[in-house]
Amino acid sequence: MSNVENIEPVEVELTEKQKYIQSQLEDLGNKEARLMFQLDQVKASQQVFNQALINASKEVAEEVLKENKEVN
Repeated sequence: MSNVENIEPVEVELTEKQKYIQSQLEDLGNKEARLMFQLDQVKASQQVFNQALINASKEVAEEVLKENKEVN
C-alpha cells in the first residue's frame, strides 16, 4: 500500500470569504433556474401571439379576396 491510500480525509471549515462565494454561487444558480422558468413562459406566450397574428392576417386576407371577387 502506498502512503496516499492511508491518508485519512480531513474536514476543513470554510473561511468567511469561501462561505460568501459559495452563497453567491448558490444564489446565482437559483436565479438562473427562475429565469429559465420565466423564459419558458415567455417563449410559450410568444408562440400563442405569433399564431394569433397569423390567424388575424389570414382573416384579413380572406376578406380582401372576398371583396375583390364581389367587385369583379
